[in-house]
Amino acid sequence: MQKNDERSSLTKAARECDPTPDKRPATATAHLLDFRQDEHGDWVAVLSCGHTQHVRHRPPWQNRDWILDPAQRQARLGCPFPCGWCARERSNDEFKEA
Repeated sequence: MQKNDERSSLTKAARECDPTPDKRPATATAHLLDFRQDEHGDWVAVLSCGHTQHVRHRPPWQNRDWILDPAQRQARLGCPFPCGWCARERSNDEFKEA
């Protein structure tokens, strides 16, 4: 049987590449700075990367009962929080560089 060496159609950016405009490494994790409520009463996390992200507790889809307790919200301030917006931007940058 003949071996077929195929290159993948999508290339991943090299480690030394820095696609972020502010020169933070792409693996940087955002941290929770604060919480606020939107006009519907849903909690929104304010992140160190400058983005905000809804943090809802709506079982079975989103199970974050800690958001309902003020003490538990306070305890999470300063903790790492994976930002979906930053991850999306990194993913888009990888496709642009390909």
